[in-house]
Amino acid sequence: MIAALNRLVDLVEKHLTEEFDVNGLARALGTTEYHLRRMFSSLAGMPLSEYVRRRRMTVAAADVVRGEDDLLSIAVRHGYGSTEAFGRAFRAVHGANPADVRRDGGPLRTQPQLKFRLTVEGSIPMDTRIVDRPAFRLVGHAARVPLIHQGINPHIQQHITALPPQEHLRLKALSDTDPGGLLQVSDDLDPDSTEGSELTYLHGVAVSRDTPVPDDLDAIEVPAGMWAIFRTAGPHPQALQSTWAATATEWFPSNPWRLRPGPSMVAILERAEDFSTATCELWLPVEPT
Repeated sequence: MIAALNRLVDLVEKHLTEEFDVNGLARALGTTEYHLRRMFSSLAGMPLSEYVRRRRMTVAAADVVRGEDDLLSIAVRHGYGSTEAFGRAFRAVHGANPADVRRDGGPLRTQPQLKFRLTVEGSIPMDTRIVDRPAFRLVGHAARVPLIHQGINPHIQQHITALPPQEHLRLKALSDTDPGGLLQVSDDLDPDSTEGSELTYLHGVAVSRDTPVPDDLDAIEVPAGMWAIFRTAGPHPQALQSTWAATATEWFPSNPWRLRPGPSMVAILERAEDFSTATCELWLPVEPT
């Protein structure tokens, strides 16, 4: 995986001024574009698209400062069809217009070329098991919410608290397959995991494929496949979020598995009354590499 990410960085450098085939590279490396993008964003701390934009604007800034070409020529050279589009991307990275930077010599914010290295520290114990599950359904109440990487997501919290207490009991009664109990489900997640991008959050339960779905509930059809299940315990949601991050930094680079498209699920096994601590299971859809 680390070698694949470094090959991806090299591909970005070779094609900074043009589009490049991430899917083709992933196939050549024996992985998938979905997994490659997810691992890149998790380890780099930014989506692949943002890294490409920062690198393009780092190189373009040198052309702007040199002043040998007009701004339209520089924009076209770096893959933009107009000075307006180039200016927007330039401001987003450097915080100033190209014309001002040409005049003043800055400010400039450089994005160095990334180099991925694997350092195994074992800082977070990974209590994991792999299961093969037949197709099933997730049913409950769904909402589109923005992705927030750290801390409690207030949009999800608002969605859950808006449900009456009897609705939680009703959902629990519907559960008839693993993972059992009420689940926190994230689906339709941007492969780049961009903070602020939208995902589908479902508060619900897992049911067998043949279980009828009440008309007033949303449903997600989950195909058969393998799942990696990570058990977490401690302060909530910090322990869960730390383990989620560690799957990318420690577990996936060290194991012959990769993410596949599909929902991720969190089952709360035990929790304090005020939810300050919890024991959870994080279910991630995986496939062999």
